[in-house]
Amino acid sequence: MEITVNHYLILSALLFTIGVVGVLLRRNAIFIFMSIELMLNAVNLTLVTFSRHLDQVRGESMVFFVMAVAAAEAAIGLAILVVIYRNKKTVDVDEINTLRW
Repeated sequence: MEITVNHYLILSALLFTIGVVGVLLRRNAIFIFMSIELMLNAVNLTLVTFSRHLDQVRGESMVFFVMAVAAAEAAIGLAILVVIYRNKKTVDVDEINTLRW
């Protein structure tokens, strides 16, 4: 059995859906960040799939940009979470209200 473009797209859609469900249903900020990373990786898989299918390098070069954004999001987001955890002793998004008046 040959793996086709449809297999990769179905896998990407499944990973993205799992990420969306994780963002919507979880209350822990670390799990939300992990779900966002999963969604970004699903987009990367789609970009690489279409790039290879169309024999163009544009999609693969976009993957590096998305990976850089994901790395920056992870570094800055986790640093913010560490500071919030030190102050509030929780990473539950319902309990974190530091941006409210």
